[in-house]
Amino acid sequence: MSAYRQILYHIVFRTKASEKTIDLLHFNRLKNYISGIIENKKCVSFKINGMEDHIHILSDLHPSIALADYIKDIKIASSKWMKQSGFFPNFRGWGIKYCALTYSYKERDILINYIRNQQEHHKKESFRDEILRFFKEHSIEMDEKWFWVDN
Repeated sequence: MSAYRQILYHIVFRTKASEKTIDLLHFNRLKNYISGIIENKKCVSFKINGMEDHIHILSDLHPSIALADYIKDIKIASSKWMKQSGFFPNFRGWGIKYCALTYSYKERDILINYIRNQQEHHKKESFRDEILRFFKEHSIEMDEKWFWVDN
């Protein structure tokens, strides 16, 4: 069965308790590992970047994969690898929640640039403010505590 689709997701998730445990010196290793996970799922990774406490992924989602399973698989595999690699000695895991927003392919290059410039962007806006802005821009009502709690 063939499927024609354009499912572009901007996925954001944070470290457990928003701890700054992602060593940016080794971020390229993490990015490459996550890109491999995405490729193995027959999806396309357009851009991955982040900060010490969170990660952004711009990805096409293959129609055979459920979004929740996709993110769960990325988080579980990357968490295990980060803990075993030795490059992220303080990493305790990912937060439970995530943000996944859909976009038109017309916006792909804008999103790639936004994700590429995370370090510069976060000199002006905190991660918390960024997430709240995303939710507001997408008219998503949220209980702010829901996103930040790690139960």
